[in-house]
Amino acid sequence: MTTLLVKNIEVLATLKAGAWHEIKQAAIMVQDKQLEFIGATSEVEAWLQTHRPDLARDGFDKTINAQGCVVIPGLVNCHHHLYQTLTRTIGTGNGLVLFDWLKFLYPIWAELTPEAIYTSAKLGLTELVLSGCTTVADHLYLYPNGSKIDDEIQAAQEVGVRFHPTRGSMSLGQSQGGLPPDRVCDSEPDIIKDCIRAIETFHDPEPFSMLRIGLAPCSPFSVTENLMRESAALARQYRLVNLHTHLAETVDEDRFCIEMFGKRPIEYAESVDWYGEDVWFAHMVHPNPREVAWLAKTHSGVCHCPSSNMILASGIAPIRHMVDEGVRVGLGVDGSASNDGNHMLNEARQAMLLQRVGWPGFESRADRFTAREALELGTLGGARVLRRDDIGTLEVGKAADFVAFRVDGLAHAGGLSDPVAALLTCAPGQAWLSVINGQVIVEEGQFLPFEIPPLVQAHNRLSREMLQRAGVA
Repeated sequence: MTTLLVKNIEVLATLKAGAWHEIKQAAIMVQDKQLEFIGATSEVEAWLQTHRPDLARDGFDKTINAQGCVVIPGLVNCHHHLYQTLTRTIGTGNGLVLFDWLKFLYPIWAELTPEAIYTSAKLGLTELVLSGCTTVADHLYLYPNGSKIDDEIQAAQEVGVRFHPTRGSMSLGQSQGGLPPDRVCDSEPDIIKDCIRAIETFHDPEPFSMLRIGLAPCSPFSVTENLMRESAALARQYRLVNLHTHLAETVDEDRFCIEMFGKRPIEYAESVDWYGEDVWFAHMVHPNPREVAWLAKTHSGVCHCPSSNMILASGIAPIRHMVDEGVRVGLGVDGSASNDGNHMLNEARQAMLLQRVGWPGFESRADRFTAREALELGTLGGARVLRRDDIGTLEVGKAADFVAFRVDGLAHAGGLSDPVAALLTCAPGQAWLSVINGQVIVEEGQFLPFEIPPLVQAHNRLSREMLQRAGVA
């Protein structure tokens, strides 16, 4: 057994039982991978004398003084494309919209290799952890040149992050009326075969699992109706294998679905049995009020990706409306090439700001979305989207996933009347401490598992080589 005590926390925001509960001068006690006691530092010390005299006498394996820090549950990233760290800024700097951006990038991504997927995932996950993220759902939907989902799983295990990789797929190439070139698509029998292999090799549905597989046909414009149905039927043969896809991201997608299927995107999803507790959709920028009500009624989840939606000019998702209707909503960074960053605390800030700006039919209102509501989307909201009841809040018996941010420095000076809100209203910072499954991954702002500069060097080399093979560098 290993024990950890984090004490003298300036403010501990627990989100206990789904409601904000904040403790000043707090402490967290961890045994192995679980939270054993939470309270004021003085309460923890008194509890130890009565309930754990061994620890009171001999001390903890590790004690961290978190004075000057705000501690929150670890952030949960519900949608990402980690391989895209290799192609940051390509197309976004010049202002391409989604379909044009994808058409430009598909031939470059066709040059991916197993080493590139492993290295890009390792780099993106490291950046995410340093931003306060402890759980990541990734969507890897193309597998050229012998690449496998195994490549990014290896990276996640080396980083130490809680990982929900989804075995994505594309089968509807341009020759069949789809958007991607045929060379980045796979046959549907091969896709289903590898989905089964991924689930049966890696999926762990047990509490505190560090690795759960999902199935994720990429989008209505890159897979067939048959693959959508087969993927849903396959996932539902296994416990806690979730289903994920892009949906209702752009007006162009609306047009494509109407022309291809005679249905709007959400009508199409319903027609292929994609709804329910085990389903979550990325983006959901353009639902109408009736469709929002359908999302709530069917308990289908949504991942909001504010920065990506802004960079690609996809629109502003009506998250305020969804939350008020009872839709399960989490946050995602989205691909590192349609965001160009991997900072989950910043996504929470962007979600807060974007909802205040408003969207067509709704006027701008500064009180529309609070900092705590945005933080809840990024913690408990994400846990609910991924169907996890062991993360997302800080409560005794739950997984020891939490992060600390310093609020006693330059960026937060003058903002400590509400240090929890200051995490978002002031410039989002880097995690000072990250604990994942009871393991200290970041301490005093330093990433512990491995040295970062050699990783960056290898990543930039692979990116350069991939661009050269694609003829764009």
